[in-house]
Amino acid sequence: MKSIPRTENALVLRTHFSDDAAWESICAAIQEPVGQFEFQAYVDCLSDPEYDGLTVAQLTELVPKDSRFFMFIVDRVALTHPDRPILVVDLLNEPGRAFRAIPSVMWGVENNLSIVNMDFSELADNVDKDGIFHGFSAVSGQAASN
Repeated sequence: MKSIPRTENALVLRTHFSDDAAWESICAAIQEPVGQFEFQAYVDCLSDPEYDGLTVAQLTELVPKDSRFFMFIVDRVALTHPDRPILVVDLLNEPGRAFRAIPSVMWGVENNLSIVNMDFSELADNVDKDGIFHGFSAVSGQAASN
């Protein structure tokens, strides 16, 4: 199995190959500017059948040791669930710890983790009952602003 390549931006890695249109839609949604200030996630999407079906544990072993300390995985759940929740995986403090985030809040996840404005646990500890992060306003019971 080949190592996961280093990328300029945060990595969005595809591990399920049943729906090309859904994959393309997710990548576009993640990178879509959001809100008045057009915040956006800075990511590189990687689709390589070599990683098809791999688990989080297998993938974390393939990440170069000097890469970013988190990654995003588009797996079967992300491609088939109506909210398209992407798996966010910790590679540093608790390797393999994960939560899901909907595409419209990925900019906040990526931005805050990339500049170390927030710890992974601050995001992971604020998911809904299904383990999905919808943004902080959604956790407090208000509608998430998109």
